[in-house]
Amino acid sequence: MCGIIGAICETNVTPLLIEGLKKLEYRGYDSAGVAVETAEGLKRVRAEGKIAALEEKLAETPLAGFSGVGHTRWATHGAPAERNAHPHKSPCGRFLVVHNGIIENAAEIKRSLLPAGSVFESETDTETAAHLLTKFYDGDPVAAIARTLSVMEGSFALGVLCADFPDTLFAAAFGSPLVAALGKDGAYIASDAGALPEAPEEIYSLKDREIVSLTRGSLRFYNEKGEAIEKTPAQVRVQALSVDKGGYEHHMLHEIHQQPEAVRATLAGLLGPEGIDLSGSGLTEDFIKNELERIVIVACGSAYHTGLCAKRLFEGKARIPCSAEIASEFRYADPVIDRHTLAIFVSQSGETADTLAALRLCKEKGAKALSIVNVALSAIAAESEGVILTQAGREIAVATTKAYSAQLSVFYALAIRFAALRGAIGSAEEKALTHALAELPERIAEAIDSTKQTAETLAGRLFEAKDMFFIGRQLDEAAAAEASLKMKEISYLNSQAYAAGELKHGTISLVEPGTPVIVLATQDAISAKTRANLAEVKARGAFTVAVTTRALAPAFAEADEVIVLPDVCQWFTCSLAVVPMQLLSYYTAKRRGCSIDQPKNLAKSVTVE
Repeated sequence: MCGIIGAICETNVTPLLIEGLKKLEYRGYDSAGVAVETAEGLKRVRAEGKIAALEEKLAETPLAGFSGVGHTRWATHGAPAERNAHPHKSPCGRFLVVHNGIIENAAEIKRSLLPAGSVFESETDTETAAHLLTKFYDGDPVAAIARTLSVMEGSFALGVLCADFPDTLFAAAFGSPLVAALGKDGAYIASDAGALPEAPEEIYSLKDREIVSLTRGSLRFYNEKGEAIEKTPAQVRVQALSVDKGGYEHHMLHEIHQQPEAVRATLAGLLGPEGIDLSGSGLTEDFIKNELERIVIVACGSAYHTGLCAKRLFEGKARIPCSAEIASEFRYADPVIDRHTLAIFVSQSGETADTLAALRLCKEKGAKALSIVNVALSAIAAESEGVILTQAGREIAVATTKAYSAQLSVFYALAIRFAALRGAIGSAEEKALTHALAELPERIAEAIDSTKQTAETLAGRLFEAKDMFFIGRQLDEAAAAEASLKMKEISYLNSQAYAAGELKHGTISLVEPGTPVIVLATQDAISAKTRANLAEVKARGAFTVAVTTRALAPAFAEADEVIVLPDVCQWFTCSLAVVPMQLLSYYTAKRRGCSIDQPKNLAKSVTVE
């Protein structure tokens, strides 16, 4: 959730830390701070709010030095306030600490320290780590960090400065992402490799309870006992994080327009000259045809919504039993899975805490694990038997758009190939579907161009609504779930999604005159049922918007507004139906004056429960 950056180099480190924090601000923006080893010793500057507020304070109180750490916060323990901002210092001032994650036993640790006279100046769990470092320190920072890690429970990535070692930076991790890198100009740590200030010559992902000490020209690694270990650099290409908006007013609008290219780039790795090629996924044709009995898709948020769509495809087209599960529930449900289960884990960051825990659970039970992630150097990718990388590029806006679309495209390819291998579709249909999939990026581009103006106009009608409903059936229900999430994420409207047939089982009582109800209707076979649901809410005074296909548009003409999508194979309608809903959410949030790229209380990467 939070973002950490640290560096030791030969130039003033403070500007480098600030630039790194700007790239990491998507991980949290409640408060920020930096600490630097200056000529006068360790100094820190902290500020409530976004990085801009920290820059203002640094203009008044400059920090200069060659080593330092920075932090941007998403609040867990303690309100967003300067006193709770990182870095946190130890009682003697010898240590300054930044932390991403949650120390679950922080209250117990604090109670154990209080009799010894410890005084805490913040409400955070992180400050307990600073106090533990002081308690265990005997002149060896690595040993103190190792003992501190042995006491803490939960998830954590730590960056540590020690006043006794001004030319060294320390870091450790357990269950939270952290990379260490060596470049031409220095050594670095970061929550996201894309935030590094230079292309690294060597980059390492810290495994659980590993510790690293960094000097300008070296990295030294240690295990949980503080013993020296050897590590091999990761062989991945690090893509720099960019804060450029491409000429658009917001990152989200830029990323909406990047969706065709994100899908095209992702499919390029799956579409070979002979059709869909899964050879790089870790899945064998023998397993798919002869051993696979069940698919379980595990994810959170928007990634979970791609799983809802995929469930319909795997069951309806490939004829394979499939469930889509919310990771935070699945991991505690004692699921019935075995070696005949394919467990698919979907995460943009590849670091989602609940999804990672579910992955480990499934592996323990013998399931085959396949991950769909957007970050090669991530924990979920590292621990999966097979990986399919989406090629969405870095996504800065908290509300996902292009990563969601890229994930959907992977599921389409999987469903087509699985259906063919299992004999659910013939070779001619497989070829036709593969051809239609290859054309999907163009259809998405058409949807953006053809629905943008309508979405902006509709936002002017809807932005003052008190409640809003999105309804649909089958694939349209999955798209409605994502549409509703986008609306509530960035506009803060009370938005809900329902299977259209469920409205009259209670929820229709909430529909009042003028209540917006967006009806997604792209499926021919059940369009008459969905049309009846539209009539039901319209009879109760709802303001209705139908999102439908060119062929079905006449049937939904009674809606107050009709959004017509480009023609596309009905397998792929989720990818098109969501586009005007993303745009509607964007323009509604804009009319309401909301912080679109950094909505309140949210962060991009959820690395804690």
